[in-house]
Amino acid sequence: MNADRFDHDGFFIDQLIRPLANLYRISTLGDDGASAGEPLAFVRQKKLAIREDIRFFADESESDELFRLKARGITEFRGRYDVFAPDDARLGVLEKVFGKSLFRSTWKILDADEREIAWTHERSLPVAILRRVIDVVPYGDFIPIVFHFTIHMNGTEVGDLRRPIGLRDRYIMKLGGDSERKIDRRVAVALAIALDALQSR
Repeated sequence: MNADRFDHDGFFIDQLIRPLANLYRISTLGDDGASAGEPLAFVRQKKLAIREDIRFFADESESDELFRLKARGITEFRGRYDVFAPDDARLGVLEKVFGKSLFRSTWKILDADEREIAWTHERSLPVAILRRVIDVVPYGDFIPIVFHFTIHMNGTEVGDLRRPIGLRDRYIMKLGGDSERKIDRRVAVALAIALDALQSR
C-alpha cells in the first residue's frame, strides 16, 4: 500500500534542478539523521502553473502516482491545498494562515474531515523577518539562510522541518513526537514540499 511506503518518522527531501519543472526526491532519513536513505517518491511541480497540482510518483518514470497536492482555486488567497490519494480520496488539508504568515510563516495541518490536528510555524521570528528582507535583495535566493519550522500538536512540539545551510535545497523532516501517527505521513511529506514550493523563501 502507498501509505505503508511512508511509514517512517524521518524523511530527507532534496530538490533536483530541471529547466521546466521543480523536481524533488523524497527518501527515508539515513541512520546518521542527516543524509538520504532509501528513495520513496519523486515529485514534480510545473513552473508557472495557473493552478497548483503537484504530483508524487513512485519513481522518475512518473508512471505510478502515489498522491497529489492540489490548490482549491486558481487564486488561493486563503491558501488551502488538498492532499488526495490516486482514487481521489482526501487524505488531509494544508492551510496557510495568512495573517500570521506576514511575519512568520504559519500553516495548519487538517485531517480528511478538515479538523485541525497540528500546526507549524517558523521557529525563530527574527530569522523569519530576515528571510523576508533577503527576498527583496537582488540575488537574495543565493544567500544561504537557516530554514526551520517546528510542528506542534496539542501544545506539544512533535517534529520539525529544517534546511541545513548550503547551496542546494535539502530538507530534513522528523516526526518522532507523533508516536500515534495522527499526522498521515503522506500529508507530512506534502507539507515539506509546500513549505519550499508554495511560498516565497
